[in-house]
Amino acid sequence: MKKLRISQADLDDANEILDLQKVAYQSEAALYNDFSIPPLTQTREEIRKEFESMVFLKATYQGRIIGSVRASTDGDTCFIGRLIVHPDFQRQRIGTQLMERIERHFPTAGRFELFTGERSENNIRFYRNLGYQEIRTKKLTDKVVIIFMEKKP
Repeated sequence: MKKLRISQADLDDANEILDLQKVAYQSEAALYNDFSIPPLTQTREEIRKEFESMVFLKATYQGRIIGSVRASTDGDTCFIGRLIVHPDFQRQRIGTQLMERIERHFPTAGRFELFTGERSENNIRFYRNLGYQEIRTKKLTDKVVIIFMEKKP
């Protein structure tokens, strides 16, 4: 996609990223018939607090944020979370570019870890194609099981 720009987001982008997150996670919520999942209930205050401890990247197109990903480290592990791309822009390699960029942002990480829902077959396939492998599962609720995946550089 021409004119796509990936850069580090700052606190001024928090509200727009949260609004995008709530659009992007509708399909996940529908998979589980649960619209109370954390990405949909996160508040403006909560996402602003995450900017204190996480690196946020944004993908902008024509001045609008259409994608984002966030990550933090603990020891030699980089934890990647909430990769989002606006539904109108999915399947155009934006998610791949965001993932590649966030991994490069943490060059000393010994491993990368993320999670996705067990029913999110497209997400699981996407992460596998980027070199991630399933390492464990965790039951969150009666409806939701998450799969943790890792990649070692």
